[in-house]
This record gives sequence, structure tokens and C-alpha cells, in this order.
Amino acid sequence: MSTAFTFSIKRIRFDEHYRPAENTRTTTNFANLARGQRRQENLRNTLTMIDNRFNALAHWDNPKGDRYNVELEIISVEMNMDAEHRDTALPLIEILQTTIVDRKTSERIEGIVGNNFSSYVRDYDFSVLLLGHNKNQQGFSTPDDFGELHGKLFKHFVNSSTYKEHFKKPPVICLSVSSSKTYQRTENQHPVLGTEYQQDEYSLTDEYFRKMGLKVRYFMPANSVAPLAFYFAGDLLGDYTNLELISTISTMDTFQKIYRPEIYNANSAAGRSYQPSLNHQDYSLTRIVYDREERSQLAIEQGRFVEEHFIKPYQTVLEQWSAQYAL
Repeated sequence: MSTAFTFSIKRIRFDEHYRPAENTRTTTNFANLARGQRRQENLRNTLTMIDNRFNALAHWDNPKGDRYNVELEIISVEMNMDAEHRDTALPLIEILQTTIVDRKTSERIEGIVGNNFSSYVRDYDFSVLLLGHNKNQQGFSTPDDFGELHGKLFKHFVNSSTYKEHFKKPPVICLSVSSSKTYQRTENQHPVLGTEYQQDEYSLTDEYFRKMGLKVRYFMPANSVAPLAFYFAGDLLGDYTNLELISTISTMDTFQKIYRPEIYNANSAAGRSYQPSLNHQDYSLTRIVYDREERSQLAIEQGRFVEEHFIKPYQTVLEQWSAQYAL
């Protein structure tokens, strides 16, 4: 049963000329940036921020701070429900792949795949299923088996021959820390990832990613003002080179400054004990236009889309596959 679903991958360059495809999820952070009158300026400024951040972190043998630039590709993953009929392909997730261009050596270095993470089924889980479950309840709770199907689908993709043909290493997803948790600074320092933070209790997002087979660690890189959450499968510090890690930090630190300026573009850095807050007022805005409220609304709309076109029509097939699924 585990071989019933197969995957296909589409790539599109994320640069100043990027325009979202018709079937691209409009809640994806990169699609949101590429809309409106200032779309090209938005994209150009975002990519400049990423390159500047990369060179600031990769400062050795880089006296002018311009040795590297980062190229980004949007990886769109479709899942084929029936290997005999390709027209049953459904959009599953979108992630980013980084490529590092070394201008000094003219070398192109494969970076990390993952980074940003966007998923139709996750939109359904958080924006439809979870909201509906808690609508008339006094306390907050999660439905039975919350995130189980999504986690199995993700693991099935990462362990598929399709993934292994396209990518050399497991994915690393880098997200904002949770505003509902408090993080404590540790004495652990990494030369690239920076200062490690820990927390006593995992967030709902942490638990959701755990079901995807991913562990989490929190690091605040040099010249950042808040820790980032890194989700990974193996050994975050041992499996990836410094340049690979910097490609993720520079990309996602830039995105978070745009999406979560209250946290990642705050005017003061996280202290020994830190609780993020989207109500924080002492922060600076980037020159990049981003509509967070619209994105929240679209998450609900697209969660309903996946309920109508994926969850309900294939409910029996999905339940049977999930019950028998094993790595």
C-alpha cells in the first residue's frame, strides 16, 4: 500500500522576474512577495538582503563582503494518487532549495533543501480542522491523530526515490520560534548557527514537525535579534557544511524580518530568557511590502480547498494507507 503514492517535482527560479504559477499556493511567503505594483522591487530587495546576510556570516576570505550570492529555486511537490493516471496529481508541499555561487572560484555549491515550508494539508490541519475542533470548546485541545496523516505523507516523500534522485541530504526547515513559549539561552555556541536556546515544552508546531520525523533546535546566529527554529532529521551540526547552514540562515532570517518584524527586526536582541511577541512595538520595518492579514485569510481558503479536493474525496484511501504505512 505504501507504494500507491508517487511524487513528481517541478522547479521554478525565485528571482526578481519570478511570477507565481496559476496553481501555486498563494499563501506561500514567496508568492505573496511577488504580487502587487512593487513586486519586482520587493523581490530585488529581498534577494539583496539574503546576499548581504550570507556574506556577513561567511566573512572569512571575503574582505569586501561580496564573494557569494545565493540562488533560490521553489520546489513544488505533487503527489500522484494513482500511478496509472497522472491526472490525479495533487499539489502537496512547496519548499526552497539554495545554491551558493562563489564568485572567487566560479564554483556553484549545492545548498540546503527545505528552508521555507508550505503545505496544503498543513493549512487544512491548522486553519480548518483545528479551528473547527476548538470552536465551541472552553479550553484548547487538538483532535485525535492531529498531524498524523501529514507527517506520514511528508516522511513518505523524503524516503521516496524521487527525493533521493533530486537531493543529496535530508531537508532542513527553518521557521519562527513560537510566541506561546519561553526560550532560555544556553552556553552552547556554534561558529555559524550562533547561540543555542532551549525551552522546557515543545510548541504545537514543534509537535507537528515531530510527526514529520523532524527534531528541533533553536539558535540565534550572530547579529540576529531572536532565535530561529531549525527542524531536521539527522545531525544539524554534523551533516551540513558551514556554507550550507549559512544559506539557510541568510534566506530564512531575511524572510522572517519581512514576515515577523516584531520578532526578527526588533530594535533589541533576545536576552537570557526570551518570549517572542507579535505585539512588540519596538521594531523596524523593511522596505518590502507584505500582507500578513491577507495571508491568514488565504490559509483558511486553501485549507478548505484541500478538504474539498483531497481529504474528503480520498478519505477511505488515505485512512487505509495511513493505517498500513510503515517506513
